[in-house]
Amino acid sequence: MPRTSPLDAVQAAYARIRSAEPGHVWIHLRAEDDALADARDVAARVAAGEDLPLAGLVFAVKDNIDVAGLPTTAAHPEYAFVPVTSASVVERLRAAGAVLAGKTNLDQFATGLVGTRSPYGPVASAVEPDRVAGGSSSGSGAAVGLGLVDFALGTDTAGSGRVPAAFNGVVGFKPTVGLLASDGVVPACPSYDTVSVFAADVALATRVLAVCATPTPDTTATRPWPADTPQGAPAHPVVAVPRDADLATLSPAVRAAFDAAVDRVERGGATVRRIDLTPFLTAGRLLYDGGLVAERAWSYGEFLAEHPGSADPSVAAIAAAARAVVGTQVVADQQRLVGLTREGRAILRGTDALLVPTAPRHPTFAEVAADPIGVNSVLGTFTNFVNLMDLAAVAVPAGRVEDEGLFGVSFVVPAFHDQVAADLAARFLGEGTTAPLLGAPGVDVAVFGAHLRGEPLNGQLDGLGARYLRDVATAQTFRMLLVEGAVDRPAVVRGETGAAIPGELWRLSPAALARLLTSIAAPLALGPVELSDGSTVVGFTGAPTGAEPDITHLGGWRAYRASTAAPA
Repeated sequence: MPRTSPLDAVQAAYARIRSAEPGHVWIHLRAEDDALADARDVAARVAAGEDLPLAGLVFAVKDNIDVAGLPTTAAHPEYAFVPVTSASVVERLRAAGAVLAGKTNLDQFATGLVGTRSPYGPVASAVEPDRVAGGSSSGSGAAVGLGLVDFALGTDTAGSGRVPAAFNGVVGFKPTVGLLASDGVVPACPSYDTVSVFAADVALATRVLAVCATPTPDTTATRPWPADTPQGAPAHPVVAVPRDADLATLSPAVRAAFDAAVDRVERGGATVRRIDLTPFLTAGRLLYDGGLVAERAWSYGEFLAEHPGSADPSVAAIAAAARAVVGTQVVADQQRLVGLTREGRAILRGTDALLVPTAPRHPTFAEVAADPIGVNSVLGTFTNFVNLMDLAAVAVPAGRVEDEGLFGVSFVVPAFHDQVAADLAARFLGEGTTAPLLGAPGVDVAVFGAHLRGEPLNGQLDGLGARYLRDVATAQTFRMLLVEGAVDRPAVVRGETGAAIPGELWRLSPAALARLLTSIAAPLALGPVELSDGSTVVGFTGAPTGAEPDITHLGGWRAYRASTAAPA
C-alpha cells in the first residue's frame, strides 16, 4: 500500500481537526502553514533518498513535553515557558519524518487519571462523549481516538498512557521506565515517569517507540537494552490473570468483558494461570497514599503553593499532602516497595505476561464531579503498580460494556520485555503473530533441522525468547549431513557442490545465543552460513567425521522426515 505523501497527510489531518468538535483536546495547535512547511521539508528529504520511517504521519505531543518554540504549560497557564530545544523523543520523531500538529491537554502536572483536572477544560472520550477521556494524557488519547492525528505522545507514571487508551478505544504503549529519554519532560514523579505512545494499532505504536528508544548517552535516566532482552513472545505463552478475589470490585458486566478477553487469549494459544495480585495492588497504593507521593511535592508542590490561582483543587490537595510527608516515611515505603516487588516477581516466575483490566470502570463526567478523588483512585487500581515495580505494559481496547462505557485490557511484562507485550497485544487484536521489532540488540541465526518450527527442538528457541523472522535457503554450495542420536539433527556444511538447503531465520539476544551455543554437542557447531540472497549469518554447521549420511538430495530436513515417516 503506497505511503501517504507528507503534504496530503498534513492537509487531511487539519481538515479533520477543523471538522471535529473542539472538545478541549488542544492547548496549542500549530498553524497549518507551519505544519505544511515541515511536510514540504520531509517530502524533499524523501525525494533526496533519505529513509524516513515515519514520513507521511502526523502526531501530537502532550503539553508537558517540550517542543522548541511552543509553550510548555503542564496545564497551568502561569507555569508556561517557551523552550529553545525540544525533548529528545520529539526530535527523533521529527527526524524520522513525522510532522507535529500541536500540543494536547492533560490533567494538570500529569496528576490524575480522569482528564478533567485542567483549566483548559475537561476532555471527553472520543467514543463516549458523556464519559471522560481519562488522564493525565487526556488530549493525546482523544486526538488519536478521534482520528485527528496518526499517533501521539503521552506520559505515564500511574497509568496516564494506558487509561486514556482504554477510554478512547486506542492502543497505549507504556515502555520500560528509562527506555525513552526523559529530557524535556516536566517531571511528576521522576523516579517513575516515562513517555508513552498512543496509536490506533500495535504496529504503529511499536514503530514509533522503536524510533524513540535509542539510548541517549547524555541522559542519565536512559537505560540501554540488556544483552538478554527477549526478541519476541513465545508461540504458546503462559499468561497470568488475577484471581477472582482481586476482581471483586468489577461490575458483573465489566467482569464478563474481562473474562471474554481472557478467553480470547486462551483461544490464541496461551495457558492461563490465576495468581494472587495482593503484592501488586499493595504496591500501587504507595504511589499516592504513601511516602512515594513526596516526589510530586519535589516536582511542582512549591510552584502550586506560590501560584494557587490556576491550580486544580484536586492536584493542589495532592501536592499539599505530599509536602507534608517526612523523609523517614519516604525511605520506609521505598524499602517496602522493594519487598513487594520481590514478592511480585516470585509470583510471576514462569509466566510471560500478566493480563489485567486497564481500568475497573469508565466513569461519566457527573460521577467524577461527585467524587473527584475517589473515582480517580479507583481508576488506578490495575495501573499504579506497573512503573513502581519496574514493569512495562501495552494497553489495548477490548470492547464496549453496555451502559458502562469502553473497556480495555493491558499486557504487563517485566522490564525490557516490551517486545513480548507488543507481540501478545498484536495477537490479541488480530494484527498477526508479531509486532514490528523494537530494536533490542539481536543476532540472526539460521536453522535447518530439529530447531525448525514444529520440530522437536524448536521449543529451545521459544524458551530463549527467540523470534522467527522468515524462511531462508543456503547458497547452492551447501550439503546436509545427518547426525544421528537420541534426536536426529542435520549439519549444514559447505562443499564443492551442493544445493539450496531450506531453513528458517531466527533472531536471538546475544545472551540467548551464548546459551544456545553451550547446548550444542559435537560434531554440530554454530558458524558462518551463506544464504541464497548473498548475506552471511550464524547457522548450524559442523565438523563432519565422514560417517554422517549425506541427505542433501532429499531437499531439506522436512523432506527427509517425510521420506522416513519419522514422527515429529
